[in-house]
Amino acid sequence: MPSRPNPRHRVRVDGSRIETERLVIRRWLTNDAAAALAVYGEDDVARWLAPAMTTVPNKDAMEGVLRQWIGQCSSLEPPAGRWAIELAGSGELVGGAAILPLPPDGIDLEIGWQLARPFWGRGLATEAGHGAAHYAFTAGVDEVFAVVRPHNTRGIATARRVGMEWVGETDKYYELTLQVYRLREGDLDVPPLLEHHSRTGSE
Repeated sequence: MPSRPNPRHRVRVDGSRIETERLVIRRWLTNDAAAALAVYGEDDVARWLAPAMTTVPNKDAMEGVLRQWIGQCSSLEPPAGRWAIELAGSGELVGGAAILPLPPDGIDLEIGWQLARPFWGRGLATEAGHGAAHYAFTAGVDEVFAVVRPHNTRGIATARRVGMEWVGETDKYYELTLQVYRLREGDLDVPPLLEHHSRTGSE
């Protein structure tokens, strides 16, 4: 079996666009609705989300959710935001990622990731988590968190593969009981981040 690309090899940031070995992580567009429905219209994805989100029933509803997310991003201070995850080679949309302020005070930042079921088991979620963490650290953040529902074994395993450390269980976020994982900048064992700002259309 061929070895998987190591998500730690390379991360490139161009504005709010994040590129890894196999992924392009870029802002959502409303015309992503059909592809996004394959992610958030899946019960096995939606039921693990925090904050809680019901399974999106159809393309029109998904477009409405994307409009909300796009509007939300316009009021968030970087590095907070929401992104679509594409395969770098084909441009196929395979998931979503987010960096969001955690309630109740909005000081701590949460990173999150979701993939469509056909793309599970390939290390893509770990790669997206590394990319999102890098992006946060370039903005001066020194630590990020992941909050995972207790029985979400895939989410827990991915947080650990990203390099996050379990710090406890809490019910102070989103009115849910959640496992909390933390990653500090100095613990992200990767080569230096490559940055460039010459490309256009990065937002």
